[in-house]
Amino acid sequence: MNAFAHDGTAMAGRHLRRVRNSPGLTVLTQIMPINLLLFFGYVFGSALAMPGREYRSFLVPGLLAATAAGGIMTGMFQAAADSHRGVMDRFRAMPVSRAAVPVGQAVADLVVTALGTVPLLLVGLAVGWRIEGTAAEALGAVALLLLFRFACTWVGLLLGLASRSEEAAGQLGASTFVLPLLSNAYIPTGDLAGWLRAVAEWNPISAVTSALRDLFGNAPAADGAAWPVAHPVAGTLAWCAVLIALCAPLAVRRYTRGER
Repeated sequence: MNAFAHDGTAMAGRHLRRVRNSPGLTVLTQIMPINLLLFFGYVFGSALAMPGREYRSFLVPGLLAATAAGGIMTGMFQAAADSHRGVMDRFRAMPVSRAAVPVGQAVADLVVTALGTVPLLLVGLAVGWRIEGTAAEALGAVALLLLFRFACTWVGLLLGLASRSEEAAGQLGASTFVLPLLSNAYIPTGDLAGWLRAVAEWNPISAVTSALRDLFGNAPAADGAAWPVAHPVAGTLAWCAVLIALCAPLAVRRYTRGER
């Protein structure tokens, strides 16, 4: 156990140094959600049946959930790069705990996400979003957000390790941008066509978004919604448990065996 903790900490430190040495990528991942907040908040807010400030309060939790779902893309990129550039092969040849390598990457991503969430929250407050719930509920919202990011990172790690090339991982990772669009992150799902509403509400991002709105005190009514949206905190916990239970062991196994 001590060896695993030591190796995991070392691997997390390696990935944090990678982030530090890639300031362009860090700035891009920080600026994109803020740009989306300003663009959607001031453009979509005038097109929906919500006043601008009300829509921005609706939007901030959705952007937080969408940013957390970006763990799929970043996990996939980093795992594919290490796998296809021989880094993983070198780690396998070293006396390093097998599980520590992917776990270290997932933990490092979680640290970066926790720090990166602060600017988005501050900009959200600046444009009119407010935390209407209690401090304990707000902390619970942040904890759920980070748990979902952790789960998404494991999905990305598995897909990155399974990818045939860095280019394939890049193409698949870019396509994950569509996932928040098929959720309630940016628009209410109540007026969508029946089948499309079902798809959106069973999207894990919708459960996380609804949970954040609920805990931050920004929750709109969810009449007739699917179970994960009608019970968003339980739905988020269920989705995270399923994703981690399925993807984490498979990612560790694929890394250990060096399969592609």
